[in-house]
Amino acid sequence: MRFTKYYFIFALVAALAFPGALRAQQTHVDEISIDTRATIHQQTTEGVYDSHFQGDYFNLHILGHLTDNLSFRIRQRFNKRIDDRNPFNATDFLWLRWQATQRWAFTAGKQPILLGGYEIDAAPIDVYYYGAFTNNLYQYYAFGISAHYTPAPGQTLTLQFCPSPISPAEQNSYSYNLHWNGRITPVWRTLWSVNYVEDEFHRMMNHIVLGNKFQFDNFFFDIDLINRASAKQERFFFTDWSLIGKVIWTVGKWNLCTKVGYERNDAANVDANGLSFDLTLPAGHDYLYYGAGVEFFPLGDDNLRLHAVYFRDNHDTRNNFDLGITWRFKLYKRS
Repeated sequence: MRFTKYYFIFALVAALAFPGALRAQQTHVDEISIDTRATIHQQTTEGVYDSHFQGDYFNLHILGHLTDNLSFRIRQRFNKRIDDRNPFNATDFLWLRWQATQRWAFTAGKQPILLGGYEIDAAPIDVYYYGAFTNNLYQYYAFGISAHYTPAPGQTLTLQFCPSPISPAEQNSYSYNLHWNGRITPVWRTLWSVNYVEDEFHRMMNHIVLGNKFQFDNFFFDIDLINRASAKQERFFFTDWSLIGKVIWTVGKWNLCTKVGYERNDAANVDANGLSFDLTLPAGHDYLYYGAGVEFFPLGDDNLRLHAVYFRDNHDTRNNFDLGITWRFKLYKRS
């Protein structure tokens, strides 16, 4: 992690060194906002009922510009632990983006690790439950550098170098990511990626992630397919994989939602010492998770949301039921 701490500073110095990187304009903040979510969590475990109140998220967002073509974004969580080994653990976003030309842009700083897929890409405050793969990542936000190329409107290819999501933040293990955020038809959007990631034992894994969103007027569904493999496995495809589907149907101020995922890793996917190549879903395991819920937007927008969600999985003797509230507001908006 020592090396990656300097990405953010290095990128700023590099931007200043290029002629035209800065254009005459006073630095300004475009927006400052807050969002938060709280829940009454209820569960039954082997017939025994338990419930408690909990705060899930409390986030500060700051967006702005240093120049016309040099922007920044910050997202800070106030309810996430910070420790000496990872002092930026509660910081999701802390990046500068340089729009070098109409087609090329460069980002440096703390940013999402581009794994593709819509479950991983969604803002955590909008997700009520995750699968085993996403839950077992060490990190999803990391200091790194990215180069973005936009060949046509709505189509962006990104090449990213950053710390690995399957290794502790303080360890020098890296991820090499090629990501496509695009559109195939007017209703079919994509978040696809090919990733070479290094785990905590410095073994390389390949992830191929095909995230697909099909959007209609008041209805959309996502389908994510993830293939994970080591070059040393006997079979590369469909022995360690995830399939995730999510549906949301909007009726007036209501959303009717459901999400189901199935993940599997064959028992044969182990190294010579019997250690699973994939540490997020160990060899010999499968994982089925599912749930459904409703969301209600009393104000007609996403500034206030009430939700009721039920979910469980096949490794759990618990039935989970959440009642919660999410609210957002802008402290400042530049006119």
